[in-house]
Amino acid sequence: MVTETREATSHLIRNIGTLMLVPPGPISGRQMQTVPCLRNAALLIRDGRIAWFGPARDAPLDEGVATLSAEGGCLIPGLIDCHTHIPFAGSRSDEFLQRLRGRSYLEILAAGGGIHATCRAVRAATLDELVVENLPRLQRMLELGVTRVECKSGYGLSPEHELKQLEAIRELDRQQPIDLEPTYLAAHALPAEFQEHPDEFIDLMTGDELLADIVRRGLARFCDVFCDRGAFNVAQARHVLRRAAAAGLRPRLHADELAQVGATRLAGELRAVSADHLEQINEAGIVALKAAGTVAVVLPGTSFFLGIPHCDVRKLIDADLPVAVATDFNPGTCMIESLPWVMNIACCQLRMLPNEVLVACTANAAAALEVHRRVGAIQTGFDADLVVLDVPSLEEWFYTPGRPRVRMVIKNGRVVYRRPDHAHRS
Repeated sequence: MVTETREATSHLIRNIGTLMLVPPGPISGRQMQTVPCLRNAALLIRDGRIAWFGPARDAPLDEGVATLSAEGGCLIPGLIDCHTHIPFAGSRSDEFLQRLRGRSYLEILAAGGGIHATCRAVRAATLDELVVENLPRLQRMLELGVTRVECKSGYGLSPEHELKQLEAIRELDRQQPIDLEPTYLAAHALPAEFQEHPDEFIDLMTGDELLADIVRRGLARFCDVFCDRGAFNVAQARHVLRRAAAAGLRPRLHADELAQVGATRLAGELRAVSADHLEQINEAGIVALKAAGTVAVVLPGTSFFLGIPHCDVRKLIDADLPVAVATDFNPGTCMIESLPWVMNIACCQLRMLPNEVLVACTANAAAALEVHRRVGAIQTGFDADLVVLDVPSLEEWFYTPGRPRVRMVIKNGRVVYRRPDHAHRS
């Protein structure tokens, strides 16, 4: 990987084969299919923001602005992974083998594996060790065109270690170009010491002083809860999210992944920013999300990794919901850090169209993180978070999964990555 830290934040990008004109999100339903594109285009970045775009023949002459060539490639907004469980420690490769032999996720969890295994590893790790282990993961994500990532706590399961995870997210944000959006996920599982006392654990993790400290220090923007069979019930999740909202954290929810317990309806009731997973969503849940304006985040990599049925995303799109796609990158149920790979799964197994998937990982992913007024789109005044592909069209990218197609990544107007075989071109 070649990473650059150029000071220049103003560039004219020429020779764009196809410019995908993704509008700002959220974009709902079938509108996700209709992304305009412009052939033979150019785009001007000035002071880190998109200043102009249009036909190459109309490109403005701007003295002192560096010129970059897309070499006929497709230009898209920077990809946004709006659901990950970075940072974590340790390996659960043994569980991967157990699942292949027929053990379910809940069986492994009940035996002390799953989230509990990662909790032990995270508690044993220092803050510096968490940073060192997770920094290469983010660097690889950058190489794949990702410019913003949501990162969750949830493997500490005690005030001390949840804060350590959130502090690791802040340090990781400082040390590499991707913008990180932190989420407090203390209600991820019951730790061993609270198995018989769930209400005491919830009270501990939603204490006034703890939540106030998280908000005061800017350690999280969102609060999430794993609301499902084998995790937290609707009443418990409601209590956590209301307490967090009162402190200033915006609600998100792991909903309807393993069973239909009413989690999506709760997301609608609380007007959650997003409801994520949705493999078991029902009509009442769809109605609730639509009424609340909640973004539906689907995680096809998890179903692929676990071998369980996918979310019926076509039903969500037909219901006119804004749909986002993310990796759910985590050490147990989706050890897939490649958002482009998950995007291809969304096409091939969920039958999403390339335009829909692009919108889901840019404009709608930005909406799921409430940053859609400045990123996730090709829009004048938006942050210049851009990706140049080495193929002339979106379809060609999805047609060739697994190949390194990202030629260049631009973050806030700076070239932060060039593929090595293009490192010395301009």
